[in-house]
Amino acid sequence: MWNPDTYLAFADHRGRPFYDLLARVGAQTPRRVADVGCGPGNLTATLPQRWPDAVIEAVDSSPEMVAAARGRGVDAHVANAAEWSPEPDTDVLVSNAVLQWIPNHDELLRRWAGQLPKGAWLAFQVPGNFDSPSHQAVREVARRPEFADALADIRFRDADVVDDPAGYAALLTAAGCTVDAWETTYLHQLTGATPVLDWISGTALTDVRSRLADDAWEQYRREIIPLLAQAYPPQPDGTTFFPFRRIFVVAQV
Repeated sequence: MWNPDTYLAFADHRGRPFYDLLARVGAQTPRRVADVGCGPGNLTATLPQRWPDAVIEAVDSSPEMVAAARGRGVDAHVANAAEWSPEPDTDVLVSNAVLQWIPNHDELLRRWAGQLPKGAWLAFQVPGNFDSPSHQAVREVARRPEFADALADIRFRDADVVDDPAGYAALLTAAGCTVDAWETTYLHQLTGATPVLDWISGTALTDVRSRLADDAWEQYRREIIPLLAQAYPPQPDGTTFFPFRRIFVVAQV
């Protein structure tokens, strides 16, 4: 279960890639802008500022996130991104930090590219940090005997859940798109006693949390905290540097 409040604890940090992604989208007067995986809607709510005449479509697979988005005035609906298809007038399709949750999303990207009208824009970004110390720690603790059965098939059990910029560029170029793809490593400066754990609790650990009873979840937290503290030690001023690689793709059909 997704918790909008936990996710929004780092809203400023999580929002920056969304704006960096959209800065490369050249659409001027799109008829419809679809935000697939809108989350709590805080970023979706900014889209009318750029495209005031567009119909804004927002979907997310989490009822909790959709409820939070609706509370912000976003007309969001529950839908599975893997099964969703764009309307014929969709001139911009944006998906922010969603596709990493969808196995074989390369097939989904080919389908979307084929369904969007000529000239439409497809823009997405995904985390590229699945081999980082934070995710290595997630997997290390998940493999321990007390958790192994319950967490045998968590989504981020492996590190190769996303492609690199060149791989996505090749895929969408072959689908007939003009592609701009790149990667950026953000250095987030976090505060708090367990800042990296707090961050991944709102994203990567949602799958772990949903599979563990309360006592097992607390034990998991206790066991991962020292691994994260060793990998991301606090600075003299008490802040913690958290490098975070992200992969960006903007394609025009």
